[in-house]
Amino acid sequence: MRGPLIGISTSELRTPDRVDRDPDAEPPQRELALGLDYPVAVAAGGGIPVVLPPHLDLASDLIARLDGLVLSGGPDLDPALYAAAPNEHLGPIEPATDRWELSLVRAALERDIPVLGICRGMQLLNVAYGGSLWQDLPSELGVEEIYHRQKARGSEVTHDVTVDPDTKLASLTGPGTVAVNSFHHQAVQRLGEGLVITARDESDGVVEGIEDPSRRFMVGVQWHAESLYARPAHLGLFLGLVGAASGVGQSA
Repeated sequence: MRGPLIGISTSELRTPDRVDRDPDAEPPQRELALGLDYPVAVAAGGGIPVVLPPHLDLASDLIARLDGLVLSGGPDLDPALYAAAPNEHLGPIEPATDRWELSLVRAALERDIPVLGICRGMQLLNVAYGGSLWQDLPSELGVEEIYHRQKARGSEVTHDVTVDPDTKLASLTGPGTVAVNSFHHQAVQRLGEGLVITARDESDGVVEGIEDPSRRFMVGVQWHAESLYARPAHLGLFLGLVGAASGVGQSA
């Protein structure tokens, strides 16, 4: 029996000046960029990964054919989405891609298919629910020590988060302390309506997990769980997503 089809959004677009090319290749153009860990982690959880190119007109059609959705990491979100002026430390943004992914989330909510948001994907979920973001943790929170971009590779953990025991997230990772990696400078500020906070950084209280308890599976984590899928706590996120998408296992 085949596993469920799990779509993976692609929000990072590389420009020709950032790509090394064979001199005999076709002319440079913008390209999709998605870490291989995403489809590998979905497959490790028992799902069949399907990479989704950003194309606004196909969102509903794609979601109609999928059993679950992963919102991947990527660039900063356009602050216009939550009615904020750009911070001077805001990184590059892709407004058209933001709109595409928001259309995916809305279509997923309409069908109530399981969704896992990772890093930017969690931030996008919060914005889709009407929340806002800290655009730059070091400057906006005023504490220089708060900086969540590790230099170590993604398969290494660098800090701990505390997971609320009474949440879907705890059923996936286990409650209490979970060691995670960290590659972000934005985070949830105002929580979206209907969402609950499920995890925080142990040292500074930055939100590290959110979910919608009214849904079968609508979970977001700030860390890159796909790069840690070899560790049981993080593989649990993908097992749970695939289980919910299959209608068995850890679905609620």
